[in-house]
Amino acid sequence: MKFLDQAKVYVSSGQGGPGAVSFRREKFIEFGGPDGGNGGKGGDVWVECVDGLNTLIDYRYQQHFRAQRGGHGAGRQRSGANAPDVVLKVPKGTQVFAEDNETLLADLTEVGQRVLLCKGGDGGFGNEHYKSSTNRAPRRADPGWPGEEKWIWLRLKLIADAGLVGLPNAGKSTFLSRVSRAKPKIADYPFTTLKPQLGVVQSNDREFVLADLPGLIEGAAEGAGLGHRFLGHVERCAVILHLIDGTAEDPVAAWKLIRKELKAYGADLDKKPEIIGLNKIDAIPADELKAKMTKLKRAAKRPVFALSGVSGEGVSAVVDALYDVIARTRAEEKGEVVDD
Repeated sequence: MKFLDQAKVYVSSGQGGPGAVSFRREKFIEFGGPDGGNGGKGGDVWVECVDGLNTLIDYRYQQHFRAQRGGHGAGRQRSGANAPDVVLKVPKGTQVFAEDNETLLADLTEVGQRVLLCKGGDGGFGNEHYKSSTNRAPRRADPGWPGEEKWIWLRLKLIADAGLVGLPNAGKSTFLSRVSRAKPKIADYPFTTLKPQLGVVQSNDREFVLADLPGLIEGAAEGAGLGHRFLGHVERCAVILHLIDGTAEDPVAAWKLIRKELKAYGADLDKKPEIIGLNKIDAIPADELKAKMTKLKRAAKRPVFALSGVSGEGVSAVVDALYDVIARTRAEEKGEVVDD
């Protein structure tokens, strides 16, 4: 299945049905009077969060969604039928923005959540509605009220507990395949990962969702490489796992580059809890590894984990550290007290 995390969609609710002008004409009924029914209500347009979806690819092939208009009123006090609603089904984590792509209309984070996008127009009154003691034979019937229409943006931000970031070929996909059952594409050239990958990490009866994002390069904030568009999926993460290629000449420069791009993106990504991992230690001599670890710790001013996604060395310690930060962050969001 192809991955699409942004789509522009046109939605339009239905117009209300018109009322009817009609009079009752039956044998032996001398003064039948007006009996025109009301029009039916136009269909609404809803957006609903459903289970089993992880992409917006359906909205690449259909961008226009129009609800039907309400039915016409008829004689014998018959009201028009209400038009069926149109429901846009989206995956968990989808945000709905106005046409300016900045005004947030809805944030769907729970399965079953529904938001009304366009309300259908009400049906017009038939002439039976306007009869009174002074107006015995009204010939007035109203047209239905118009519906609403608008362009909206659907933007998917995957709901993951932890996000993997780093330069291309830092070993992110290898790490994901090591700690979960995900099968991302792994190769020895840059930009192997072209779309976010999700994996469920299980360890000691605990589990969390890890997202592997395409690699960032210098200037990603200005659109270089794949740009920083996929960083939106990190906004919902509780912690960032920053993997650095241990075989690189200057791991400190690589760490600073990614930190610079996170800050340029905004949304306080640079303020999220970060766990730093120096990857590919199986390919580094011991003395060189020690020197690089020392420099990286001094620059980052925080602990650095040494690991190898290929051999599995040090991976369990990183997973435990990730889960501890996730548990603490989620508890703080709920206002709970966490014991260290």
